[in-house]
Amino acid sequence: MKAYEFAGEVTADGQLKLPKTVLSQLAGHQSVRVIVIVQDSSEADDKAAWQALATEQFLAGYSSEDAIYDAL
Repeated sequence: MKAYEFAGEVTADGQLKLPKTVLSQLAGHQSVRVIVIVQDSSEADDKAAWQALATEQFLAGYSSEDAIYDAL
C-alpha cells in the first residue's frame, strides 16, 4: 500500500479536487482509501494562544539587568 499526502480542495459542488501531480501517479479504475483531515478553526486559535502564552512567559523572566547581555 502506498500513501500520498497533499493539500486538496473541496469545490463548491462538493467535489474533491486533487493536484495534477497526484492524479498522474494514480492508475485509472483503481480502488483507493480516502482519509480527509480538516483543520478545525479552534485548533488554529489554540495554537496562537499557546504561542502568545509562551512568548509572554519567556519575556516575563527578562529584566532590565539582563540588558547587559544584549550588547555582547
